[in-house]
Amino acid sequence: MLTITDLSVRIAGRLLIDQASVTLPTGSKAGLVGRNGTGKSTLFRVISGDLASETGSVSIPKNCRIGQVAQEAPGTEQPLIEIVLSADTERLALMREAEIATDPHRIAEIHTRLVDIDAHSAEARAASILAGLGFDEAAQQRPASSFSGGWRMRVALASVLFAEPDLLLLDEPTNYLDLEGTLWLEDYVRRYPHTVLIISHDRDLLNNAVNSIVHLEQKKLVFYRGPYDQFERQRAEARELQTKMRAKVEAKRKHMESFVERFRYKASKARQAQSRLKALERMGTVAAVIEEHTQGFSFPEPDKQASSPIILLERASVGYETGKPILAGLDLRIDHDDRIALLGANGNGKSTFAKLISDRLDLDTGSMVRAPNLKVGYFAQHQLDDLVPSESAVDHVRARMPDAPEAKVRARVSQMGLSTEKMGTAARDLSGGEKARLLMGLAAFDHPNLIILDEPTNHLDIDSRTALVEALNDYDGAVIVISHDRHLLEATVDRLWLVNHGTVRPYEGDLDDYRTLILKGDKTDTDPEISDPGLSKSEQRKAAADRRKQLAPLRRKIKEIESLTERLEIQIQKLDAELAEPTIYDRSPGLAADKARERNQAQRSLSRAEEEWLELSAEYDEAMAAE
Repeated sequence: MLTITDLSVRIAGRLLIDQASVTLPTGSKAGLVGRNGTGKSTLFRVISGDLASETGSVSIPKNCRIGQVAQEAPGTEQPLIEIVLSADTERLALMREAEIATDPHRIAEIHTRLVDIDAHSAEARAASILAGLGFDEAAQQRPASSFSGGWRMRVALASVLFAEPDLLLLDEPTNYLDLEGTLWLEDYVRRYPHTVLIISHDRDLLNNAVNSIVHLEQKKLVFYRGPYDQFERQRAEARELQTKMRAKVEAKRKHMESFVERFRYKASKARQAQSRLKALERMGTVAAVIEEHTQGFSFPEPDKQASSPIILLERASVGYETGKPILAGLDLRIDHDDRIALLGANGNGKSTFAKLISDRLDLDTGSMVRAPNLKVGYFAQHQLDDLVPSESAVDHVRARMPDAPEAKVRARVSQMGLSTEKMGTAARDLSGGEKARLLMGLAAFDHPNLIILDEPTNHLDIDSRTALVEALNDYDGAVIVISHDRHLLEATVDRLWLVNHGTVRPYEGDLDDYRTLILKGDKTDTDPEISDPGLSKSEQRKAAADRRKQLAPLRRKIKEIESLTERLEIQIQKLDAELAEPTIYDRSPGLAADKARERNQAQRSLSRAEEEWLELSAEYDEAMAAE
């Protein structure tokens, strides 16, 4: 059990956590959520003992082992499998002692303990964890120094998972994972036998891997049971109740103040006025709900709609050296309104394909036809380093608009989602999320017909990710997304392309199919193609893609109705709560009647929407079955 009591933490004079308390039961899987900059990582440092608190305490059971991903990724000449095995220090110490021990009793104790900690299966467990995080058998035998920093961070994550601490602290672990690694980690955390506290902005991870949420807001910690979606509903209900309670208290206060002012000097009412004055002094206050504003995203519409296909690839191959293609056999078409997600493990060529489409790499063989005057906007995480550290967002935009007035330049920066106080801040002093907003705005600066986003969510909190989803859905051009954030993909794309085996091809399943196959460990043939002995493989894929495209409007309509029914259900719940107030009928019978009529109308709309949803869902299921 982790118990935090009246904890206050201050960093560089700024109070981040103020007399916060929370208890995490043993065996919990909890997500620690909150806006960027609220102090989540700082709280981890206090829990692990790396940072002292100003007041309060953190209590954990005696001999509880705490595990965190090392800040420094291993870069030694040791093979990856040896690095992970060495993370279990008890096993390592016992094995070394077993080699030199001479006392029969001690030897027996050592071997008993090795059996207790399942030491005989250690290598298999380490290999399984590394495989889940993307390292095949050959890679596990390579030295850590031969991998890039992002891959070495995966080794650091594998090490702490293998050590299996009693309290596992994970700080944004998916930032250096691909979708495949994220799906594996989600399943691993869900089955982890001890307590987990994980900082994440990945909605699917927080819905599928944890059973509780700890929310850090306004310097306080609040514990919620259930996954993230349930937390959001509970929080919304609590905020609505708080707003209602505040309104009631304020109304009562005004009424009492009015009575006191009218009668405090009238002899016959003086005693009652004094009584109400004392009651006013005793009356507590209900804090106002503070709405936290999230800066939105805005992608400018294309100046001119390009005719489809905007890009056509035939028998194309691409690589970084002539004659050594990374991807080959590319026969693909991108239309002006396509929404495509690229699936596939890191290293398979997703970024290579994105660079080809964005004209950053030349074709090796084959042909690529682009629509006339096609504009492509390209965002990738590594571009964060391309910002000029000493220049502000305004400086970066002014370079693109040298003749525009200052007001117009600042308005353009504002459309990128940067607040007024951040516009003049040097790029080196912006947060990761603010840099990402600036870069996305610059990528879409020239009103592109196609936007390519390569891991756009790494530095964005959940509310900012929601804003990004809304912006992409409002954008009128084509979109290609590479992301480990499954919620972003499900909410914005309607086509999946799989990058593996040295090529790119349409994937005819959905993300649930892909997740199932990944967790089964089947990464060799992850394409549930339609089987028709009368068609070639390429013809089968084309036929499936055509049918999928035909069904896309139907799928979109079903999703629209699902969103509508959710809004109507929330509206009905609010109206029911208002109509449940007995005073509304005495205070304003006309308003009560209006609310009742509004509720009946919303209920009728909900019934119609549900009927339409059933009809369209049946139609969709029949079409899928016919395939």
